[in-house]
Amino acid sequence: MRLAILAVGRAKASPERELYRHYAQRIVWPLGLSEVEEKRKLAPAETKKAEGRLLLAALPKDAAPWALDPRGKALTSEEFAARIARERDAGTATLAFAIGGAQGLAEEVLQRAGLKLAFGTLTWPHMLARAMLAEQLYRAQQIIAGHPYHRG
Repeated sequence: MRLAILAVGRAKASPERELYRHYAQRIVWPLGLSEVEEKRKLAPAETKKAEGRLLLAALPKDAAPWALDPRGKALTSEEFAARIARERDAGTATLAFAIGGAQGLAEEVLQRAGLKLAFGTLTWPHMLARAMLAEQLYRAQQIIAGHPYHRG
């Protein structure tokens, strides 16, 4: 199974980008990051829709899309790992995670998502959300492998 992160915005040199890289390089599943950006100056609602179109265009054809959304389901790390393992065992070719920009995710992206996942009810900066997602993907990998990282 491959993993794909589809994210609004281009990461510039920052502690968040380094934290993302720290965990991303530890993940054994093939992991791709697709960054999309709407460069036109649009009204917030139009920006959100345009970003949604860009995210859906970046979605691999064989992917099962999941979305990060503060209104989504909060899972424990163990539940998150179990869901990823079920996708892997079901033969999912690519598990794709969509991270929105400042306006959140377009409704079209949320409707396509097989799972809407929340990192709590707080709103997180989208660059930090990438790092948090990478860490949880690494943690899920370790839980599935029975490695003690999760308990340490």
